[in-house]
Amino acid sequence: MAGRAARLVLLAGAAALASGSQGDREPVYRDCVLQCEEQNCSGGALNHFRSRQPIYMSLAGWTCRDDCKYECMWVTVGLYLQEGHKVPQFHGKVSLNAWFWSTVFHTRDTDLTEKMDYFCASTVILHSIYLCCVRTVGLQHPAVVSAFRALLLLMLTVHVSYLSLIRFDYGYNLVANVAIGLVNVVWWLAWCLWNQQRLPHVRKCMVVVLLLQGLSLLELLDFPPLFWVLDAHAIWHISTIPVHVLFFSFLEDDSLYLLKESEAKFKLD
Repeated sequence: MAGRAARLVLLAGAAALASGSQGDREPVYRDCVLQCEEQNCSGGALNHFRSRQPIYMSLAGWTCRDDCKYECMWVTVGLYLQEGHKVPQFHGKVSLNAWFWSTVFHTRDTDLTEKMDYFCASTVILHSIYLCCVRTVGLQHPAVVSAFRALLLLMLTVHVSYLSLIRFDYGYNLVANVAIGLVNVVWWLAWCLWNQQRLPHVRKCMVVVLLLQGLSLLELLDFPPLFWVLDAHAIWHISTIPVHVLFFSFLEDDSLYLLKESEAKFKLD
């Protein structure tokens, strides 16, 4: 059971474009879950499940129903493979993660952790645009940055309010984040291209932006997990680690450049 749980944690991040996945809608899967719950999730069978459950799964809130859904997922996958069909996706989500809530969400998928993961991801994207504005405009026009910051906060408030109070629309959330991400990419690239001769270190920023844009395809495309462990979302997480190291190098170089420029102006004054 522990080995199965470890594999489950690695499988938890699946990227999809829809609120429901093909596997979740399969009658075989649904019937399997219902039958499993009837047999294992009440009375003595439930007590037996709880007595065998590892403590870390109990602390994560893993229930008998969750276990049935997991087991039935593999039953359905096996039937698909026997019939020569593509492996269906289960429990599909879109997650452009902020690391902490992404970790919490992928450890235990609940309504709260899912929303926090999505909202924090949107916040990260908006914050990246804000930083871009600060670097490209704010040094000369701080009032513009203040107004832009207020606009971004308003956009985030409206976005979160709509998803929380009206409807949690996965399709809308995807389109909104992709649109904001494209603005972020175009803005950073335009500034880098304009300044690459004067500031050679901005080429690092260009590489980072292009790599992240390319890697984001892993969030939009989907395929069966490699070795039943590494899906597109997991590979995306792993791939972004070295990219952030390069971006930190760019920030370091750019900060040193701005410091020297500031010191030069101070000496002239």
